[in-house]
Amino acid sequence: MASLASFFGSFFNKQVSVLGIDIGSSAIKIVQIRKKRGHAVLETYGELALGPYAGTEVGRATNLPVDKLIEAIKDVLREAKTTTKSCGIALPLSSSLITFITIPPVSSKQLAEVVTLEARKYIPVPLDEVMLDWSPIPREDVYVTDEETSQTEKQGSDFLVVAIHNEYLTNYQQMMSGSGLQPSFYEIEIFSSIRVVIDHGVHTDMIIDVGARSTKLYIVERGILRASHIINKGSQDITLALSKALSVPVSEAENMKTVYGLKGGPEYKELTEIITVNLDYIFYEANSALLSYQKKYSKNVGKVILTGGGVLLKGFVDLAKISFQTEVVYADPFGKLETPAFLADEFAKAGPEFAVAIGVALRRLSELD
Repeated sequence: MASLASFFGSFFNKQVSVLGIDIGSSAIKIVQIRKKRGHAVLETYGELALGPYAGTEVGRATNLPVDKLIEAIKDVLREAKTTTKSCGIALPLSSSLITFITIPPVSSKQLAEVVTLEARKYIPVPLDEVMLDWSPIPREDVYVTDEETSQTEKQGSDFLVVAIHNEYLTNYQQMMSGSGLQPSFYEIEIFSSIRVVIDHGVHTDMIIDVGARSTKLYIVERGILRASHIINKGSQDITLALSKALSVPVSEAENMKTVYGLKGGPEYKELTEIITVNLDYIFYEANSALLSYQKKYSKNVGKVILTGGGVLLKGFVDLAKISFQTEVVYADPFGKLETPAFLADEFAKAGPEFAVAIGVALRRLSELD
């Protein structure tokens, strides 16, 4: 838990502040920012583990009821000394269905009907049970002849379609109401991450988000999501594997993982081997998704960007570089904000965990312009 409120005092009371909230399976992350002279300024931020609210260890994935999540949200808001209720909320990728469709050329009046009809093929529940949204995927900018342009138009248009079950949204609305928060939007975490970890340009990047329960992969081209994939293994699985193999309590295994990671030296050879086996599985799955994308679109991914608490494991980035044979970097979402210079090292270390929360906060702040 960290708070910057004491560094800035009552001056913030005169500013319009907003919150970004990321409710993960093992922790809640929040960020409060405001705008000053056209720049986003960090006011306070905080993180709270959810394991204890489920009667289990820190770092464990949970499935808490709404009332327990309300309790946890109130606690993290109080501990971070937040001063606003205005916020945006990130929803986990697992709560949604994301698909890509191509539709034939249609008029703008017919667009909604045609996209809905096509999306129905990919959504396994009745459409009246989900909130459906979509956005066009622009084609690459190329110089073409009139004949080629006509042929492209005949091919139709590509769309990104997102569906979220109404019941899931209702639960989140109950949480926000019970916590006294006032969200102006809900968005899938994938888009929050893209907002803060991808730089503008024509390159293609892959984001690897290692959470407690799972690992999410996003391939982003020209700032637009082109593919996503979930690997059902996360940082919690490493802890549980260590606990079983070393015959130690889960809490001790979590501590060993955090303190030593892959950098324990010869005396922790077994620890290193167990962690490596689990990470190799994640990297193998990630490479498979990567190769599939490259084969389909004949494009290489130039950089891998690491987010999520699981990537902070010591030695993670070194093993990732060997596996992917390309540039691998940690996300630096705090770099999008003005922050106290003397805390630069702390923000660099915490950055990958707060990518989603910062991305949400920045969108909420942009709504005030």
